[in-house]
Amino acid sequence: MGNAYEIYALRYATMSPRTPSMNFLAPDPHDSAAQDLDYFVWLIRGGGRDILVDTGFNAEEASARARKLTLNPVDALERFGVAASKIRDIIVTHLHYDHAGNLDRFPNARFHLQEREMAYATGRCMCNGLLRHPFTVEHVTQMVRHVYGERVTFHSGDGEVAPGVTVHRVGGHSDGLQVVKVETARGPVVLASDAAHYYANLQRKSPFPIVYNVGDMAQGWETIERLAGHPDRFIPGHDPIVTEIYPRASDKVDAWALHLPPSRSFAT
Repeated sequence: MGNAYEIYALRYATMSPRTPSMNFLAPDPHDSAAQDLDYFVWLIRGGGRDILVDTGFNAEEASARARKLTLNPVDALERFGVAASKIRDIIVTHLHYDHAGNLDRFPNARFHLQEREMAYATGRCMCNGLLRHPFTVEHVTQMVRHVYGERVTFHSGDGEVAPGVTVHRVGGHSDGLQVVKVETARGPVVLASDAAHYYANLQRKSPFPIVYNVGDMAQGWETIERLAGHPDRFIPGHDPIVTEIYPRASDKVDAWALHLPPSRSFAT
């Protein structure tokens, strides 16, 4: 394959425990099992370049939102052998606090964002506290500064970041949420981000409770399945199962290789 990339999931935080009602808009009333929620950023490597997907949050944000930060994602990248100053392209799947922090720590990066997400995060919907809650005004303001610094590439729907790395707007969870399709040696892998926090959100067709448009979310699941072409080639945004079924990729940081086949298949 001409453009075969490697993909690594780097875990930087965990939230525990979470009940089913926190993870599914319509939870199974018979299910009472608690489940952790992991926080990741993703590193795409190939063709002589490193592309980062999302930038996580920092200690200040963790304290404000009562989250347990294991390691700042920028420091996790450093331990993985990638300096923040070397990153040239960052795909921001959406502007929620856990995906768009640390935007000031990548001095040479260009940020790839859906035009619709920028409009949503700075528009009239942010007058509503429920819709505004997942955003942090400092993160959104920093992205506006990057816009004024001519460091943002806006995409409208589908777009290409590099040969074999494409973005696709699905909305749903946030109005401008985009997923990332990456060509790998095992075929196309789709980083679903928060289009599906857990495998079960897509598999059960049950939305995560933080949602702007349920209809868009449902259509987004169809888009993910079409882009991936196989149930083992989509990666949810926060599911600890990822760390159980993919090979560990480092002894210095919590990292897993997503371009390699999982140890367990979801195919029926």
